[in-house]
Amino acid sequence: MAMELSDANLQTLTEYLKKTLDPDPAIRRPAEKFLESVEGNQNYPLLLLTLLEKSQDNVIKVCASVTFKNYIKRNWRIVEDELNKICEADRVAIKANIVHLMLSSPEQIQKQLSDAISIIGREDFPQKWPDLLTEMVNRFQSGDFHVINGVLRTAHSLFKRYRHEFKSNELWTEIKLVLDAFALPLTNLFKATIELCSTHANDASALRILFSSLILISKLFYSLNFQDLPEFFEDNMETWMNNFHTLLTLDNKLLQTDDEEEAGLLELLKSQICDNAALYAQKYDEEFQRYLPRFVTAIWNLLVTTGQEVKYDLLVSNAIQFLASVCERPHYKNLFEDQNTLTSICEKVIVPNMEFRAADEEAFEDNSEEYIRRDLEGSDIDTRRRAACDLVRGLCKFFEGPVTGIFSGYVNSMLQEYAKNPSVNWKHKDAAIYLVTSLASKAQTQKHGITQANELVNLTEFFVNHILPDLKSANVNEFPVLKADGIKYIMIFRNQVPKEHLLVSIPLLINHLQAESIVVHTYAAHALERLFTMRGPNSTTLFTAAEIAPFVEILLTNLFKALTLPGSSENEYIMKAIMRSFSLLQEAIIPYIPTLITQLTQKLLAVSKNPSKPHFNHYMFEAICLSIRITCKANPAAVVNFEEALFLVFTEILQNDVQEFIPYVFQVMSLLLETHKNEIPSSYMALFPHLLQPVLWERTGNIPALVRLLQAFLERGSNTIASAAADKIPGLLGVFQKLIASKANDHQGFYLLNSIIEHMPPESVDQYRKQIFILLFQRLQNSKTTKFIKSFLVFINLYCIKYGALALQEIFDGIQPKMFGMVLEKIIIPEIQKVSGNVEKKICAVGITKLLTECPPMMDTEYTKLWTPLLQSLIGLFELPEDDTIPDEEHFIDIEDTPGYQTAFSQLAFAGKKEHDPVGQLVNNPKIHLAQSLHKLSTACPGRVPSMVSTSLNAEALQYLQGYLQAASVTLL
Repeated sequence: MAMELSDANLQTLTEYLKKTLDPDPAIRRPAEKFLESVEGNQNYPLLLLTLLEKSQDNVIKVCASVTFKNYIKRNWRIVEDELNKICEADRVAIKANIVHLMLSSPEQIQKQLSDAISIIGREDFPQKWPDLLTEMVNRFQSGDFHVINGVLRTAHSLFKRYRHEFKSNELWTEIKLVLDAFALPLTNLFKATIELCSTHANDASALRILFSSLILISKLFYSLNFQDLPEFFEDNMETWMNNFHTLLTLDNKLLQTDDEEEAGLLELLKSQICDNAALYAQKYDEEFQRYLPRFVTAIWNLLVTTGQEVKYDLLVSNAIQFLASVCERPHYKNLFEDQNTLTSICEKVIVPNMEFRAADEEAFEDNSEEYIRRDLEGSDIDTRRRAACDLVRGLCKFFEGPVTGIFSGYVNSMLQEYAKNPSVNWKHKDAAIYLVTSLASKAQTQKHGITQANELVNLTEFFVNHILPDLKSANVNEFPVLKADGIKYIMIFRNQVPKEHLLVSIPLLINHLQAESIVVHTYAAHALERLFTMRGPNSTTLFTAAEIAPFVEILLTNLFKALTLPGSSENEYIMKAIMRSFSLLQEAIIPYIPTLITQLTQKLLAVSKNPSKPHFNHYMFEAICLSIRITCKANPAAVVNFEEALFLVFTEILQNDVQEFIPYVFQVMSLLLETHKNEIPSSYMALFPHLLQPVLWERTGNIPALVRLLQAFLERGSNTIASAAADKIPGLLGVFQKLIASKANDHQGFYLLNSIIEHMPPESVDQYRKQIFILLFQRLQNSKTTKFIKSFLVFINLYCIKYGALALQEIFDGIQPKMFGMVLEKIIIPEIQKVSGNVEKKICAVGITKLLTECPPMMDTEYTKLWTPLLQSLIGLFELPEDDTIPDEEHFIDIEDTPGYQTAFSQLAFAGKKEHDPVGQLVNNPKIHLAQSLHKLSTACPGRVPSMVSTSLNAEALQYLQGYLQAASVTLL
């Protein structure tokens, strides 16, 4: 379908874009849905580009640019088996116009288009977009810095991935191509810009533009030098380093800002130069050696003269990071050896940057979410405190003794100051705790807390004397920062503090769930969750349900109450602690479940109106699954109560198409349905037809959950489906057909097919059987991947077990004469070694045993020559290691990489499906089963089996086979 590039269409598009900005969902949602429905049409992206260039309304321009960028983000990547929504003509037109458009647009729109170029570049550059670089480099000559900065910004977003890509020949080729075209013009631009800075030294607005360019040029320098030191930059190191050094020491009054919060251009540039110097000092120290002392001096002076304002945070932390990276390199050791140098670093750089400033206090109280993210999740890379900590750790590498000595003095004097007047001097204690933490923690992981500690601080004594008293005080709202410090101390040193002390702190932590401060009650929840996951000596949890049992009621009450505190209604740490408490306490929570499930359901209903916190939502569904599992394990009949509680909300989520929640809802429903023992309740059967709607299957995130839910329907209600919903079987097979066509989801198609074969009454699928096999053969011919072969082998063996070996041979030969022999020779015998998984191997073993012993054509037609090779391959499946080689051309199929904004599937750990063994009842040990079946076959045709075995089976396989026969106490006649 093509949309014309007409005024009428531009007008329509403008109307709908306006509506997508409407706060009222009743207007906004349909408009979003409309845009989604036309985005596959030809010219749609060109209409958006026309609007952002020509519309008179600025709001529409910006809206069109954002819509365009998101459209590119969702659809540009061509994914095998998925619909390609952008036709080739549009792709060519976009690439031909976008650079020019981006460079001539105002900054707000330039940013969006620059992002779009880098998304396209990630897929198409350099092969499918060879002239992008030349087009960009040519613009450097324009002398117009609005244009130049547009190019630099785009280049930065294109090349910054070089900072975290794995080395590969492809990457080297691309970087080399970029360097050949870009390094010289970039260096010339750098020199020219610096000259212009001195020409315009008194013109503030010119300087602002020039410094924006210098920042981008410095960022590009970092990206282009990250993987390896390019020859060009090595030859031009003098130019770059001398200018970087000059810029570090430069101070221009015109560029100073009055704003205390926002970093100015001067600070941003110097921060990036510190990063560049640290990169060279770490990676290319030999080449950089002669410049290093100059940089150390310049950066040291910078640190000593820079104020405490927030706007300098990035600069100070990057400068400290530079010192940290230098001081742990063996051949720069001499720069730091002198005791006075160390004292001066500790006194002038480390201690002042560990102080809790007014700005930190403000963040603690008013922007707690950001504070927690920086403090707990270690995304505080740019904070002064984190950098000071890293410097302490760096210095300890060579100077642990002297550094610890200097700091122990500080810690003691800070604690004494605090003791004199706690309410005024509490910040001294905060700094002392922070210092102890950074000194003591040599190696830390998110999962286990500190794993190596410095011996010079006695952690348990410090805990008993300085941490516990704060947590024991009656008022949970007093000194919130110190409370948070104390709780964090428990979290960090949970492996060093003895268990009996941790047990004492559990009721204290539960108590702090009631604190008004968001940081304090969040930390309390997080600490409990971490303690409950700790492992004891025999890999069970360190704390048993019995040890926590005395606190169950208050723990659950306070956790759920904490969700009602202002600012924490969707607090992921609290929800994670709820999930972890359920998991640890197991049946101890059963008496409370009726009230808890009501609270969880109300929460689910509230957040489904506008899901915005993915982690919170995930843990909430995990908690729901745990309540179901724990209760129904003790009393399966209770499943009805959960269905009553949950189904109303689930129906609403499905009707309102809350995309983020649908995969979760299907997983919880599978769990509920699998709990029913025999028949399917009618409430589920009413839903069954809806699950087959194609629109649900178009979203990749739904597929694993939907397949599992359909499997649960087939396991529990195959007879009901066959009798009451037989007209839905073609729909079910339609889903299988769609999945089987996709390389990414074909295994899900087989899960569904295997359940149909295993559970549906044979007569209900009779008429479709041949068609199923034809579809599978078509896919085998079109694209035969290892994953598909493995699934295909499991399926044909399951079919053989269910319908008999003769039925399998007849269906193959019914499609095409001698087809059965071809499948044996080309697929089963050579590929069976690739099957992985115990249940899968067992299915294949039992199926092949049936083919060998219950299929008359195998004994007396031209198929007989395949009998011994088939037996040999079966013994190989038992005895040889699994063949996990994958052909080269298949390595790049990345299943998880779903393009764009589609909700990816998130597996709920506590909704896990029990492994199902379809041959469990029939066969316990497949080797013995083979021996018994061969024995039975040999009694039917005496003399033939031993001669076939002894003439053509290799010696090793024969030996294994004799072992099976002995173990089964049978012989071959």
